[in-house]
Amino acid sequence: MPVTVLDVEQHMLLLELEAPFDKRDVQLARRRMAKRWHPDIAPAGQQFEHERHLKAINEAADQLERLAEGSRGGKVSRNAVRASASAARREREEAGRRAYEAEQRAREHAEDRAKHDPFASRVPDHSVVHRYARCLSYPEWGVGTVAGIYFSGDPDGEEEVQQWARVRFSHGVRTVPASSMRFVDFSRPDPGEERVERFMLAAQRAMAEGEYELAAQRLIYARDAEPENVAVLRLMTLAFWQAGKLDEAARAVRDWARVDGTRPAAHRFASRIYEDIGAVDLAEEAAARAAQRGPADAGAWERLGRLRLSLSDREGTLEALRRAVALGAGEDVRDLMLQALAIEPSIAGWGSSEAASGL
Repeated sequence: MPVTVLDVEQHMLLLELEAPFDKRDVQLARRRMAKRWHPDIAPAGQQFEHERHLKAINEAADQLERLAEGSRGGKVSRNAVRASASAARREREEAGRRAYEAEQRAREHAEDRAKHDPFASRVPDHSVVHRYARCLSYPEWGVGTVAGIYFSGDPDGEEEVQQWARVRFSHGVRTVPASSMRFVDFSRPDPGEERVERFMLAAQRAMAEGEYELAAQRLIYARDAEPENVAVLRLMTLAFWQAGKLDEAARAVRDWARVDGTRPAAHRFASRIYEDIGAVDLAEEAAARAAQRGPADAGAWERLGRLRLSLSDREGTLEALRRAVALGAGEDVRDLMLQALAIEPSIAGWGSSEAASGL
């Protein structure tokens, strides 16, 4: 419970009193103000205002008398008044902040309820047979309790009739289309394959709407259900990458490569992600693995050559680019080979005549 800070400065203004003061000064000020604000001498129609003001004066005088009695020497100094005024201002600021935050929370709650729970004050239009259900559009909400089925629209007019379910989840009440609900039978376990399918569909829907971070979070649930599902790991890598979460994308692609490392796709993604992070050496290693696992891919060898060129690896660059040219790569590969030849032989350990003959 917050402690009320005595606002000495405000009480002194009511009594028209100045610091320093003692108990006798407060008593004299009380008498002086009582003669001015007594209801018996108030003008016609202002007795209530005078009575209320006199009550405030008496309360302030009582507070100041108690403060003077407890002060050193029975007198309240100017420094004590300044300290009290500063503490009172801080308390008012804190009270204002708390009131503002409470008002904002109440407003957000009202907006959330208007958005997600528009049928809260309505009696359900249809009884509920199955009590527990999941929302297929948002499987991360878990299992909710269905409170009622509602209908909107005009069956006699042009507006289409829609069926809604009001469901209480752990994070709050949500009103969703009844067609998006799947009722839960707790007498049988929830297979991992169903969880993967549920979260995969929701993640694909989120990616189609451009919500890549939400899609990645849903795919984490799918991965937890089946940690070695290649489709889940691939889509999670792509979702994190598109969301700009490069560290998370790197971890996801490593998991993918552990499960499906014999094929080049995971290593190809890893190379691009590492390059975006700025780890060119790791990108080159991943590109080398991708080229080795897909030796007929000219693009893989060309990418490997570009990465080795950025690392000033003359011999490795020329080797990779020759493979790309042999597989039908474009003319820009020859420009890269010329750039590789311009690297000092001492760096790569090649003689210039050998390099020229290779070109």
